[in-house]
Amino acid sequence: MPSDFLHITLIQHNIVWEDKEANLHQLEEKIKAITGPKHVVVLPEMFSTGFSMATDALAEPMDGPSVQWMARAASTYRCILTGSLIITEEGRCYNRMLWVQPDGQIGHYDKRHLFAYAQEDKSFTPGSTRQIVQVNGWKINLLVCYDLRFPVWARNTGEEYDVLIYVANWPVQRSIAWKTLLQARAIENMSYVVGVNRVGTDGKGNKYAGDSSVIGPLGDILYQKADLEDCFTVTLDKTKLTETRNHLPFLKDADKFILL
Repeated sequence: MPSDFLHITLIQHNIVWEDKEANLHQLEEKIKAITGPKHVVVLPEMFSTGFSMATDALAEPMDGPSVQWMARAASTYRCILTGSLIITEEGRCYNRMLWVQPDGQIGHYDKRHLFAYAQEDKSFTPGSTRQIVQVNGWKINLLVCYDLRFPVWARNTGEEYDVLIYVANWPVQRSIAWKTLLQARAIENMSYVVGVNRVGTDGKGNKYAGDSSVIGPLGDILYQKADLEDCFTVTLDKTKLTETRNHLPFLKDADKFILL
């Protein structure tokens, strides 16, 4: 049933390096503690392992333990869970963002832009299609980390979506880029943008400041948290989004193109 309001919970987590059991336990405790309404709970990129290239040891199939955990948690706590995992399928590995519903249905998006600077392209296969999901009449575009740097891939042609979600392991030394580009994606696409990043230090010594954020369609910061673990629920307003788009119909003037 369509709703003017969408409740999204951002979990900014200090991921335990390559320890699925510890991460899933800690994240479940955080999900269990959420009070109030929650439609969607967003976890960081590679939330069960950290941003690791150890695919031989960590990759799992779509019926693996982390996916099963997501399905059980979504059902138990009556929410949609989303975040990315290291998934293997037909001999290939993907940095796959899952969209797991309480009724057991699972959608997914495979990260298109692989981070060659960290040799992600050597271990993973890029995705080729976008994934726009729906909940309560809201359309949500799912993207992962490095995708943030490529605005064409996120372009909101013809108001295809209302919310853009990025999950990430974005290091502290490039925090300015993270915060700036989240605002830019919101402004140019006239949409809400939700960015969920991790905090802490990973097994390679990379530090993360979090800066998980929710940005309004005019670039206004509705939530932003640095350095500390956090669990925060924001309520998005469809009426305000529609009023903004009607008052400032910038998307109607956008260039038309086909991405090959």
